Amino acid sequence: MNRGFLKYVAVTVAVVAALAPVYWMFTISLKSEVDHFAVPPPWFSFTPTLEHYYDAFVTRSFGQYLITSAIVAVISTLCALVIGTLAAYALARFRLPYDLDRKLSLWILSTRMFPAIVTAVPLFLMMRDLRLLNTKAALIIVYTAFNLPFVVWMMRGFFDEVPRDLEEAALVDGDSRLGALVRVVLPLVTPGLAATAVFCLIVSWNEFLFALVLTQTDASMTLPVGIAGRVTQYEIKWGVMSAAGAVAIVPILVFAMAMQKYLVRGLSLGAVKG
Repeated sequence: MNRGFLKYVAVTVAVVAALAPVYWMFTISLKSEVDHFAVPPPWFSFTPTLEHYYDAFVTRSFGQYLITSAIVAVISTLCALVIGTLAAYALARFRLPYDLDRKLSLWILSTRMFPAIVTAVPLFLMMRDLRLLNTKAALIIVYTAFNLPFVVWMMRGFFDEVPRDLEEAALVDGDSRLGALVRVVLPLVTPGLAATAVFCLIVSWNEFLFALVLTQTDASMTLPVGIAGRVTQYEIKWGVMSAAGAVAIVPILVFAMAMQKYLVRGLSLGAVKG
């Protein structure tokens, strides 16, 4: 049998396996309560309804959860990118005595090795003492700190690929170090910024543990916590949860598609030859 045909079959099976749960969630959000528990389950032949979307975003507070998630995810991603990019540039371009730049890099990476649950209680106590519980600021601070190690390591790799000659030429022409970074280096590492931003946004958007620990009110609760709150000891709102999940996919999907053209690495390769 043709090997190319087997590859297409394998890819098709993988795509179907990946998309089947998403399709099932969308169908659950459009089915009535009766169709949820029908045997055999109706995959295609059912009468769609928007009652679960109305219940989630009009009757309940999922609209507020969605806005809170968007605010927290976007601001924390921007903060992590700004701080992490500057730190990554410093580690990539400057050499510290006693090999401190390498040791700092390893220390920054080591913070991602701890299980998140280990830091939940200390962070709760810190935010309580700062009176930041049940606030968006608490989540923004935590998510920024959580994403920083990844940003530093990702962006340092991209900065290492940019030839130093480009910055030196800008400095010779009278530009400052910060100006050379903004006007020369950053445009060349746009693919790295895009890939890093997508990852940070996805992590912040889907984060559940810290949002559960640090928030308890509707005004500060994020969408993942709000969706999980529909699971009670008396019933599970499958339709409402699926409707909220279907809407939660859209912003990340749109952002990833918008950044797709920037996700190709290596724009700076070959900028300086010889």
